[in-house]
Amino acid sequence: MLTSSIKKDEINRDWYIVDADNKTLGRLASEIAQTIRGKRKPNYTPNLDMGDFVVVINAEKISLSGNKEMQKTYFSHSGYPGSEKEMPISLLREKKPEKIIYNAVKGMLPHNRLGRKLMKHLKVYAGSSHPHESQQPKPLNI
Repeated sequence: MLTSSIKKDEINRDWYIVDADNKTLGRLASEIAQTIRGKRKPNYTPNLDMGDFVVVINAEKISLSGNKEMQKTYFSHSGYPGSEKEMPISLLREKKPEKIIYNAVKGMLPHNRLGRKLMKHLKVYAGSSHPHESQQPKPLNI
């Protein structure tokens, strides 16, 4: 029995659109990460970029469960003394609501070269309009 391996020219990529209006952040990010990774395809190969492109609209309308709206913060540190920053999710929702979904999906992908390449398949927009109409994205049911 031989194990068949998929070649780069045999990879078929689709475009999907997701409306984040009143969706829970973690559940939405998990489905998006699996679609971007290509795990739902029958010929999934873990070391190849075989995933689809995902366009997320209405990112500012994402919902959070529990007290995360008041308690969740994002931490960053440049490495220099005194340069640590904490940003609450409520402030991030006002300034850059796309970053909330972007950070959640990024944490669910591999933390290596492949993960950085896969993050280019995610397109997140705060409003309901997006510039990817020519790719004819199909709705992704979540």
